[in-house]
Amino acid sequence: MMTKRMNVSLLAGAVLGVFCIIGALVRSGFQIEYYLLFSLWYNRLLMGLVIGLPWPRIGMPKLLVRGAVLGLIVSFAFYSATGFTDVVSFLAGLVYGVIIEYLAYRSERA
Repeated sequence: MMTKRMNVSLLAGAVLGVFCIIGALVRSGFQIEYYLLFSLWYNRLLMGLVIGLPWPRIGMPKLLVRGAVLGLIVSFAFYSATGFTDVVSFLAGLVYGVIIEYLAYRSERA
């Protein structure tokens, strides 16, 4: 069942994935393989899926930590696939996890 939390998380993951693609293109001087760009976008979409799951409700500080940890865990898949070279995308996963979790939290309260 698609909840509002899941919908918001997936949409946020997809949109943030586009920002990741733009960042990766700029950082690489527009010399990056398309499969890597797709993998990066898909990684962010999966981050939205994981964060959008029906997690127990917790307070804001713990919620943001949960988003950061889940963001790092999901981002580690792409980071390891790049041979541990794309540190920026890995760390962006921490920030994006917090953003997605916050948006998901707000969607539940609306």
